Amino acid sequence: MTNTVIFESAARAFLQVLAGIRDRETDEPGQWERPGLGVWTVRGLAGHTSRAIITVGEYLAAGPPDGVLPGGASPSDGSGCPDAETYLLDLAGAGADHEAVAARGTAAGEALGDDPVGSLTETLDRTLVTLATQPVDRIVSVVGGRTIPLAEYLRTRVFELVVHTIDLSRATGIPHAIPVRALEEAGGLAARAAARSGRGDALLLAATGRGPLPEGFSVV
Repeated sequence: MTNTVIFESAARAFLQVLAGIRDRETDEPGQWERPGLGVWTVRGLAGHTSRAIITVGEYLAAGPPDGVLPGGASPSDGSGCPDAETYLLDLAGAGADHEAVAARGTAAGEALGDDPVGSLTETLDRTLVTLATQPVDRIVSVVGGRTIPLAEYLRTRVFELVVHTIDLSRATGIPHAIPVRALEEAGGLAARAAARSGRGDALLLAATGRGPLPEGFSVV
């Protein structure tokens, strides 16, 4: 199963939960305005999650970044991100702008409009058509001026879609149907990121019933 197929399956599962959120007109004040995650309402959380679909299309439309080496290798100037694990750990680093992430999610939530499922389905379908035409060594330029192989970027999008679809399910009570393979990929990425950051033993001990995770433990 390719990264594109897993990405699509995770995106469809997100859209399925999104379709069950009750509108403010039929359920005042409506599920959209309920607490979602952190500073986000359900709408803001949905908006943030939608960016896991939207940014793929945006980055592909921008074309290959300047300075990509023959064979699709990332630049050697330090801007290249080799894989999804590195991308995830960079997001968790001291330089992460959490306020900007929160603001983008809130804005994206408002931009969903009155038919979020319809508009995002169209976006996903267009993105999948574009993905089908990309070379296997395609590099994309992402936020912060970093570059990353497209296949690895899709792994990060699966992670975002899976984690936040679960968040939406918990916030709204709408059951999710995330495919097992997508859950495997998201969980595996989290475990590898934890191991690289020196916290793999804590995660493994908790996963095998040998103790709780430390307070505040997170790979992001």
